[in-house]
Amino acid sequence: MDNGKRILKGFFVLMVLISFTVTALVGGLFFTNYENIGQLFQVAALIKSEFLWPAETGKLIEGAIEGMVNSLGDEYSVYMNAEKFQELQSHIQGAFGGIGIYVGVREKKITVIAPIEGTPGARAGIKAGDVIAKINGKHTEDMDIDEAVSIMKGEPGTKVKLSIARPGLEKLLEFTITREIINVPTVEGQILKENPDIAYIRIAMFASNTDEAFAKEMEELLQKGFKALIIDLRDNPGGDLDTVVNIARYFVPEGPIVHIVNNDNKTETRFATGNIIKVPVTVLINGGSASASEILAGAIKDTGVGTLIGTKTFGKGIVQSIYFLNQGAGLKLTTAKYLTPNKNDIHQKGISPDIEIELPEYIPGQKELPRDTQKLKAIEVLEGKIK
Repeated sequence: MDNGKRILKGFFVLMVLISFTVTALVGGLFFTNYENIGQLFQVAALIKSEFLWPAETGKLIEGAIEGMVNSLGDEYSVYMNAEKFQELQSHIQGAFGGIGIYVGVREKKITVIAPIEGTPGARAGIKAGDVIAKINGKHTEDMDIDEAVSIMKGEPGTKVKLSIARPGLEKLLEFTITREIINVPTVEGQILKENPDIAYIRIAMFASNTDEAFAKEMEELLQKGFKALIIDLRDNPGGDLDTVVNIARYFVPEGPIVHIVNNDNKTETRFATGNIIKVPVTVLINGGSASASEILAGAIKDTGVGTLIGTKTFGKGIVQSIYFLNQGAGLKLTTAKYLTPNKNDIHQKGISPDIEIELPEYIPGQKELPRDTQKLKAIEVLEGKIK
């Protein structure tokens, strides 16, 4: 009797899983992979009928979904349950306290793309290229990037402990950092005091309204007058595609700005109709310049309208889409890649500068900040081009 009940129970679960799978998996997946799908059903039925302890069907299904996404081998594609997805949305909306660092994935390690100037992370001495080995004592080896961000953010005034692996050092560096509300102006500009013919504009990230802030800042600079321009994209982790395209149109001549290629190899190209700014331009880049920053830097380099100065960029040339799932869950999935105007794929390669120059390292406790050799080189280049 008990055995019959177990078989019926297993069969019921099997039917539920079949219904779920046929609904969720599109195309001919079920029919072309019936042996593997059948194995999935068989394992689920065995777990429900034979496993020593109770197994919740919902958790089995969630585990199967996570396994599917993880099997893609893409660090940026992540399934999120309702709790994690809510945390992601909170992070996007900016309603959180944090330590002020941007992170990405490099060689399957959670890596600091850039600290934000003036934030707790920057003041503590976190640097671009640092690998986050532990967060609050928890190893990050099997942690996806959204989980890592979720743990690092929290209520302002609370503390988070990071164990950092820094290239060139054998031992981990330990940092205990107090969270704060992070408010970052995305665009700042000025006419250089040392050379009033040169304007300088810093873009910290490409938020949804950065193009509006950029337009306002550029209008003010144009009213003051300048003959050359420095665009600073150092430690800019990227952001919104439409925003960077709108800003690129100020500089890129008529033609392509970026090519976006999807999984069917179909290409969508964003174009410029003719550049508005027609003065010599230099662009400052480094290993913290990623994603949308690389779109702008790559467009300027390929079209020859400016000179890139600094060090190689991060190398994130892919785009993720967010999908809302049932019961509050979500899926972040890599759906396309970016190519520069000359159709160069920069993912995991980065963009090399036209003039490579390192920035002197700042040693904590040092009385004077080291000279910004990259910016000084940009000024030198532009002074040679000003008529």
